[in-house]
Amino acid sequence: QVQLVESGGALVQAGGSLRLSCAASGRTFRRYTMGWFRQAPGKEREFVAAISWNSESTYYAYSVKGRFTISRDNAKNTVYLQMNSLKPEDTAVYYCAADLWGMGSVNRYEYEYWGQGTQVTVSS
Repeated sequence: QVQLVESGGALVQAGGSLRLSCAASGRTFRRYTMGWFRQAPGKEREFVAAISWNSESTYYAYSVKGRFTISRDNAKNTVYLQMNSLKPEDTAVYYCAADLWGMGSVNRYEYEYWGQGTQVTVSS
């Protein structure tokens, strides 16, 4: 079992940057593809980015490609989401998720474990 704890959410102005972190418990972190999803009020939870267990493959939603970067440090059991050039439409609760031996799916139902979320608010 994996427990995930996100941090780094904040209020930021449009054009600014934030880095989210997700710390995972357990010794099997490297077996999991890790993903970031987000959910805005009144909307479905949507895929943002994912990274394979060995960081060789990364996947991004079209809306964030070129602005967000996902990375991971298996020695620290942590996955990151660097968010640059933030826009008001990036405002959402951001969730970290883990998919055992996953393939970077955009489908949230493929992910077995979830964190509690961290709020990102981008003001115009």
